[in-house]
Amino acid sequence: MPMHNAAHFNGIKEAPLKAIIPAAGLGTRFLPATKAVPKEMLLVVDRPAIQYVVEEGLASAADEVIIVNSHDKQAIEEHFSPDPALVELLRERGKDSLADKVEYVGNLPVTFVYQDEALGLGHAVLCAAQASAGEPFYVLLGDVLVPNNKMLPAMQAVSDAHGGASVIAVMPVPDDEVSRFGVIDGEEAEPGVWKIASLVEKPPVEEAPTNLAVFGRYLLSPRIMEILADVKPGVGGEIQLTDAMAQLLDEEEMYALVIDPTDGFDTGTPQSWLDSNIAIAKMQA
Repeated sequence: MPMHNAAHFNGIKEAPLKAIIPAAGLGTRFLPATKAVPKEMLLVVDRPAIQYVVEEGLASAADEVIIVNSHDKQAIEEHFSPDPALVELLRERGKDSLADKVEYVGNLPVTFVYQDEALGLGHAVLCAAQASAGEPFYVLLGDVLVPNNKMLPAMQAVSDAHGGASVIAVMPVPDDEVSRFGVIDGEEAEPGVWKIASLVEKPPVEEAPTNLAVFGRYLLSPRIMEILADVKPGVGGEIQLTDAMAQLLDEEEMYALVIDPTDGFDTGTPQSWLDSNIAIAKMQA
């Protein structure tokens, strides 16, 4: 199929964007804590990790956040639901600052769809296909935090500069971590921006084309939803978003924004969660 520059994706800023946050995973690395508390609800300094991600999505061009949840993780929905009784009680006790925080988070424009079976990141994104309404959309992985909220606007700027193309964030990683991530190949189109030629999901280091790993932030063409509906299971027997993006490259251009390792924080393991708490606490001090 001939390459084109995502013509139907042009004018992205005029279209309402949704930010999709997959959150249905089991959080097995944090057991036994996550047996009762969703990983996304673990506190990072002063709020649950997922609240940072929701706030980041809403600080971008997105007008709504869609959380792909599991029916077993009701605590996430309760966190983002209004609680007027609690707000009233706090105000009666003179705790207006806390009441404001509870009221604020309960009124954020967050909706939920469900992934009833953990079939991979690509499947989780596909669960939000109807809610994304056939428009371009962001995907924000919930175990990656970007407290300064600057990454999505930077990706948007790259997309705008290249005719509305899909854009992903990538980060250089050490050789011993390459096999944990999706990795890109391509060429540098301009300083800090690569035109992607191919993507490989979790390659052995000796087969990895670069050390530029997908970081967990995506701005994607709506065409990806159509591809995900037909993509076959890949690594781990799961529907991989990276595999669908590789197919998208046959039809549309795609770019990668190279970010600095200090631009975001990984909370995907107990050690990285602890490190992120310390780093963000210092930022907020």
